[in-house]
Amino acid sequence: MKLAVIGTGYVGLTSGVCFAELGNEVTCVDIDVEKIEQLNSGVMPIYEPGIEEIVNRNRNLGRIRFTTDLRQAVQSSDIIIIAVGTPSLPDGKVDMSYVYTVAKQIGACMDRYKIIVNKSTVPVGTADAVRDIIRNQLVDKRIHFDVASVPEFLKEGSAVSDFFNSDRVVIGVDSVYAKEALIELHKPLNTKLQVTDIRSAELIKYAANSFLAMKISFINEIANIAELAGADITEIAAGIGSDSRIGDKFLKAGIGFGGACFPKDTKGLVKIAEDLGNDFKLLREVINVNEVQYKKLISKLEEEIDDLTNKVVTILGLSFKPNTDDIREAPSLKIINELLCKYPTLQIRVYDPVAMNAAKQTLGDSVFYSCSVEDAVRDSNAAIIVTEWEEFVAFGLETYKKMLKQPVIIDGRNCFNPVEAKQLNIVYRSIGRNTELKKVKVN
Repeated sequence: MKLAVIGTGYVGLTSGVCFAELGNEVTCVDIDVEKIEQLNSGVMPIYEPGIEEIVNRNRNLGRIRFTTDLRQAVQSSDIIIIAVGTPSLPDGKVDMSYVYTVAKQIGACMDRYKIIVNKSTVPVGTADAVRDIIRNQLVDKRIHFDVASVPEFLKEGSAVSDFFNSDRVVIGVDSVYAKEALIELHKPLNTKLQVTDIRSAELIKYAANSFLAMKISFINEIANIAELAGADITEIAAGIGSDSRIGDKFLKAGIGFGGACFPKDTKGLVKIAEDLGNDFKLLREVINVNEVQYKKLISKLEEEIDDLTNKVVTILGLSFKPNTDDIREAPSLKIINELLCKYPTLQIRVYDPVAMNAAKQTLGDSVFYSCSVEDAVRDSNAAIIVTEWEEFVAFGLETYKKMLKQPVIIDGRNCFNPVEAKQLNIVYRSIGRNTELKKVKVN
């Protein structure tokens, strides 16, 4: 099939190159001239394992190209996938301006029947709005088209693998022709295809992300209780995660969720519900829990080092999760900004395997950028592990103790065994694992 993918962010670029890998002829479009030039020269604008190899292979096979010419891409394609950003507005609502602008552009240059697919995460009713916008922009009002919703379920850091090994593909349609075409497009993935109405498809993505966010906030609250009770959150998570009704995914206690999806989508769903006259109290509390969870690390640091004036603290991990350079809504930024606000003379060193350039654009010269874990922790008063990169784990507790000025590790991702740390005389604080069992009075 001939596809146009509009938007070359994580979702658009991954979807485009993976559809090309399946044998389709794909044109990826973006208004960012520099990004398109990078892609055409083989330079990836994002860090995503496996994507560079697929881009190069399919460019050589002539199955993918990158352009800023939206008109040509639309007119040469049968299926047009909208994959532009839908960021949060200050009040939590979803900013639909990019989607609606693209819809106008598509309508203005359509010359024959097309299927327009919303892959961006959009509020319920967006397909209707996109259909109206395109219809109003058509030069030839006799042109027929269909609008569909096929939400993405890709995780940054494993997006390529997720695409080819998806649990399901949700296809929201209201026409038989569009249904058959989109089933055919996704058939090579050999996964479950759920064909439903468009509005249900639009809401499924928000519901899925919000449910996973709820699991994260829930296990973090249980972790806070576990610390007070002298229990081990890893054992608790294993105990409840082995229940098939619950499952063990997203039950790893830490410092909260970040990234481009969960924070935005939870706030977005609250606003969607609010606009429909429903107060989604449960999801509001999920957001509230997440917004303060990062403070746990700061409190633990302050408990172990009485006076942080003129001290040196190392932040290990800047991206919101491993295997990505995305720092949007990353807990690291919140921790750094709050520490600098409270302790202006505190020196903060940072290190991340792939997110340093992105961090520099946000943090500027407010922190010191290290070239390795060793460089970051040498003679530092404490190390705070914010992202669970394998490099930080492989560094080993003994090496941390040797390099740090004070053997203080605040582990926000529970990377190490507290017992081993104690045996090495390391001051080790993690999430939901109090190594010093407290005697709790049982009534």
